[in-house]
Amino acid sequence: MQHKITLLLLAFFITIQLSAQTNGNSPYSRYGIGDLVDDNFMHTRSMGGIGTASIDGYHINIVNPASYASLRSTAFDLGLAAKKSTLSSGDLTSSSWSGNLEYISLAFPIFNPINEILDQEKRKINLGMAFTLMPNSSVSYNIVSEDNIDGIGDISRAYTGNGGSYKFLWGNAIKYKDFSFGINLGYLFGKIKYSRNVNFLDIPAAYHNRFFSEYNMKGLLFDFGAIYSNVLNKKQLLDKTAVNSKLVTVGVRIKSATKFNTNLTSLEIALQNAGFGNVLADTLSSVINEEGTGKLPVEIGFGVNYYSGEKYMIGLDFSTTNWSSYHNDADKNTTINQLSNTFAVSIGGFYRPNYKSYNHYFKRVYYRYGMNYNTDPRNIEGTQLNNFGVTVGMGLPFIYQRKISHANIGFELGKRGTGTPITETYYKISLGFTFNDDDWFVKRKYN
Repeated sequence: MQHKITLLLLAFFITIQLSAQTNGNSPYSRYGIGDLVDDNFMHTRSMGGIGTASIDGYHINIVNPASYASLRSTAFDLGLAAKKSTLSSGDLTSSSWSGNLEYISLAFPIFNPINEILDQEKRKINLGMAFTLMPNSSVSYNIVSEDNIDGIGDISRAYTGNGGSYKFLWGNAIKYKDFSFGINLGYLFGKIKYSRNVNFLDIPAAYHNRFFSEYNMKGLLFDFGAIYSNVLNKKQLLDKTAVNSKLVTVGVRIKSATKFNTNLTSLEIALQNAGFGNVLADTLSSVINEEGTGKLPVEIGFGVNYYSGEKYMIGLDFSTTNWSSYHNDADKNTTINQLSNTFAVSIGGFYRPNYKSYNHYFKRVYYRYGMNYNTDPRNIEGTQLNNFGVTVGMGLPFIYQRKISHANIGFELGKRGTGTPITETYYKISLGFTFNDDDWFVKRKYN
């Protein structure tokens, strides 16, 4: 037990440090609070992102907090991802890699299912709890452009941005009969930095502009979810005429509008080329610790999954987000109503040949697949960004401390910004580990 707690605390403290090391180049992250991080963990991300109605006794699903009540074992989950992105604009292309520690999470059933077996008594109510730390958004870009203006000459512009936001979630769920309800309470925090440099290359002793801006953000998060589960072949299971249960789950989730506070510091100056280097010529504007507010939008999601025991599953998700209501006093790049409402559609599932096979390892493996399409809140020259992706993955079981755990490997190929001046083609490789332990909260162990 002690080494597991030590591992959790170590991962907790290094997450923020590693999350800052994205090193990508996404010009779209200049707007809003940056590129949003997918809430799906690796196992549902490899299935297209169908987390709204997904339940699993051994994997954590924070997309719908109601899923915590279906856990059958304590789970410690962490995930990493690497992404190669290629930006195309006409005949010009640019490629870059980025990588991140995506999340760490610990979740467990309040009542250990082993106690039901020992007591020979089935509980009517199941409870689950989870703690999660992960990035919420990422800002990372470095853009340089040059053009020529009659009477002025060549002008060079450089735009950079880095930072992002993070969230810590505490989730709880309850299940009674076929209905589960859950809630995530969280804390949002982070820092985002921007800079803009303008140089007049052909004008002697020209005044060059420099702009720097950074702001902190913090606020509270609230997510709510519900899942309805219905076994379609209860009679056959009672009569033992069916091997696999036929289960349908229907889920709904709501991310409430998140209000946050900001603290902005910005500086705009003019530098003059004095022959021996640039010297400060004038301070155009200065803001120190200006307090402000902001609001992230409401998101609503619906999903339905069909399970045939441990053999296979297929699911469908739909969500919509009211990004037109976004505002941020500290975000000078994004004006009011510049962002548009969005929607996302995902379909996917898994196939598992035979989870009971003892002499054919790859028959026990999860083979996952999926695809997704979503619109992006940002608009480029009047065209709203869109994104299409195809996902595949594998869930590889392994034994850790005499318990079955899983390594989840995923691959995604996608394209964003079709029909806009800048098109992004990317592929992403993800790796997650889920460590399970059913010794927590065993009554006989402590009595």
